[in-house]
Amino acid sequence: MNQEMHIQRWRLILGQESRERFEKMGNAELSPEQDLMDQALAAIYNNTEAGGFGSGGAGAGNGPSNPRISKWLGDVRSLFDKELVTVIQGDAMTRCGLKQLIFEPELLAHLAPDINLASTILLLKDQIPKRSKESVRLFIQKIVEEINKLLEQDIRRAVTAAINRRRHSPIPSAAALDYKTTISRNLKNYNQELHTIVPEHFYFFDRTSTTAANKWTVILDIDQSGSMGESVIYSSIISCILASMSSLSTRIVAFDTNIVDLTEKSDDPVDLLFGFQLGGGTDIDKSVAYCQQYIENPSKTLFFLISDLEEGGNRAALLRRLEEMKESGVTVVCLLALTESGKPYYDASMAQKIAGLDIPCFACNPQMLPSLLERALRGQDLQEFRKEFEKRKK
Repeated sequence: MNQEMHIQRWRLILGQESRERFEKMGNAELSPEQDLMDQALAAIYNNTEAGGFGSGGAGAGNGPSNPRISKWLGDVRSLFDKELVTVIQGDAMTRCGLKQLIFEPELLAHLAPDINLASTILLLKDQIPKRSKESVRLFIQKIVEEINKLLEQDIRRAVTAAINRRRHSPIPSAAALDYKTTISRNLKNYNQELHTIVPEHFYFFDRTSTTAANKWTVILDIDQSGSMGESVIYSSIISCILASMSSLSTRIVAFDTNIVDLTEKSDDPVDLLFGFQLGGGTDIDKSVAYCQQYIENPSKTLFFLISDLEEGGNRAALLRRLEEMKESGVTVVCLLALTESGKPYYDASMAQKIAGLDIPCFACNPQMLPSLLERALRGQDLQEFRKEFEKRKK
């Protein structure tokens, strides 16, 4: 090890406050990776208030809700060896007030559902003691129920309307009600006194018309790197809603540098969430290659890549693979990561290249997903949907 490397190592050990002293000794400039390490360490070890997540200590009440913690935990896993990660995370739990939360389960019982805190807890789930696991599960379950209330009915209605839109059935079913046809054919029955339509006849989609031959396959390929906490939670719940629908064949895949097929856990969104291993690097190309084996009928396959696009693998190969998938007839959509504040977080250069393949690539809030699903399953232009969505944001 040469003198420059010695200086850089000691500079990392002693922290940002020692920078000026080491600069006088020689070239102590850190490499880009070492600079990320320095920032990650400063977040919990720097004595100045500006350098960390909070004032520290087990009672640091502001620590757990800080939106930087989730991304920081993911960065640490990708920058340091496993043994060091354990030490650093242990210190973070003490200094940022996280330890008190997961080691004192009675505190979680009194907290309102908080998606940011949930993603942080999922990052630390391997360190949760047995006596706290049930409380953590109940806390996560609260969030699952809240999101389900917002999304489940709309997603089911959108999918049913899109897939079974051509044929009607005499068998009544609230979930299969064709609202558009029912309203349009009963407009003549508008009651002025009641200020509403009184239908003479209801129209229902024929849900039995979906056979194995024309059943849609929906593949969700979900990035589980550390910055994806909130997106993973939404994706997990949406995956379970889709997997419960017999009219669809749904596959759920999670990836960082490794690939985990979580399809069998889709019966329970909480179990599915705990199947994710948040943190680490990213190899999107390898994951997309894995998903390709489940494409049997390209024209009836909807592929969602949910990622911040911080590709650590072969970028050129990823772009070629996505292009080939699209040209084969697969409907490909790239949904970008959202931060805890709802703002997009992604590699802009990679997103631009994917969009250049005429693949819709945008940060869609969960409330818009039912409309996106319906348009995709109807075979409508998703680029137009993206443009409409971008206009609404402005």
